[in-house]
Amino acid sequence: MKQTPSSPFETTFHQLTDALLPQLQGEESAKLTLTAEISQFTRFNRAKVRQTGQVTSGDIALTLMAQGRTVEATLPCTGDKATDWPLLFATLTDLRAELPALPEDPYQVLPTGDATSREVYRGTLLPPDQAVPQVLPALAGLDAAGLYAGGTAIRAYADSAGQRHWFETETFTLDYSLFTPDGQAVKGTYAGRAWEDAAYGESLTQAKHLLNQMSGPRKALARGQYRTYLAPAAVADLVNMLSWGGIGEAALRRSGSALGPLQRGDRPLSPLVHLTEDFSQGQTPRFNGYGELAPTTLPLIEAGRLVNTLVSARTAKEYGIPSTYAAAGEYLRSPLLAPGTLPSTDILTALDTGLYVSNLHYLNWSDRPQGRVTGMTRYACFWVERGQIIAPIENLRFDESLYNFWGANLEALTQDTTLIPEVGSYGYRDLGGTQVPGMLVRDFAYTL
Repeated sequence: MKQTPSSPFETTFHQLTDALLPQLQGEESAKLTLTAEISQFTRFNRAKVRQTGQVTSGDIALTLMAQGRTVEATLPCTGDKATDWPLLFATLTDLRAELPALPEDPYQVLPTGDATSREVYRGTLLPPDQAVPQVLPALAGLDAAGLYAGGTAIRAYADSAGQRHWFETETFTLDYSLFTPDGQAVKGTYAGRAWEDAAYGESLTQAKHLLNQMSGPRKALARGQYRTYLAPAAVADLVNMLSWGGIGEAALRRSGSALGPLQRGDRPLSPLVHLTEDFSQGQTPRFNGYGELAPTTLPLIEAGRLVNTLVSARTAKEYGIPSTYAAAGEYLRSPLLAPGTLPSTDILTALDTGLYVSNLHYLNWSDRPQGRVTGMTRYACFWVERGQIIAPIENLRFDESLYNFWGANLEALTQDTTLIPEVGSYGYRDLGGTQVPGMLVRDFAYTL
């Protein structure tokens, strides 16, 4: 039975695909990808609206391939075929003229297969005219700044081999910070598919509690190794470093990966570490830029052992190995770090004396082949003694190896996991997030 299109973008995308493919000549192959959204944005500062409005936007990327060469262009998509088709046809003509001047690509990946998919996730979002009255009253009396973004996000793919995919989801994110009079901040995030006043209130309550703990003078700590609890937001940042020269097969093959020592068996990780690429929650599409459908779940690290890597079709062709249907950049798209056994109510007791780190900032590899990460603490980080928060701390820089904090020094992971959403909105709202627990580590190294 034919499915009813969910939006004008879906109808138009299929119309444009049907019109484009008969225009291909000879051995030409092509693919189309669509990025679109219908979103409400409300930005606030000092708990007052500074900017609000609705955005409807779309872009189509056309890729043309022939004679071992590839060329691509991006053009706007309005959702109206009468407007979009002339520009798309003109772009095809321009790309065809440009193609012979380009060098051949020995690892070009042409469209193959017949995979199709359609996923549409409905949400219960705030109506656009309710974003302000629902979000801001609870912030009254606080120095609060942030951004509410909510609506429909769309990703789609089609190619000359016959593959077609449609992904559409209704989500929101509220990314906010609460400030003390001296400019210190507590960061909070509330996100999902269904707005719930109670859940929003709980997020604010937790943020206000940490804000009250920030009122005293900050404690300066000497560099050294400290017992540390890293909250989920901090753990998510560390997990996402693996997308940058970590879990990708190309980086491993070129000896530049942080997981090289793990793959070779030179340095182990803790058996507590289980990392999976998990699309089961529908946060991001399973299809990639080649039209391949990733499995719903793919184990990457099991009990501290590297069991799979992210292998793109291009890397698979270059090295003659099977693809794991990764994105071209071989980055994590929907990571899940499995929970442990530490009850969230016992975090401070288990920490006893040391640092409670809510967020990290400016992460980078300091020695990627050895898995060393550097960064700074940021937002609501505290010195704890005997299970009690004593004082906020001055920011510290750390330089530590993942073979320590996910290795022998990893003591516990919390029983619960938290989805740390992607909140970027540069160009379009980012999709997805990182599902992680908090983690307790001994001897975490702070350098200054």
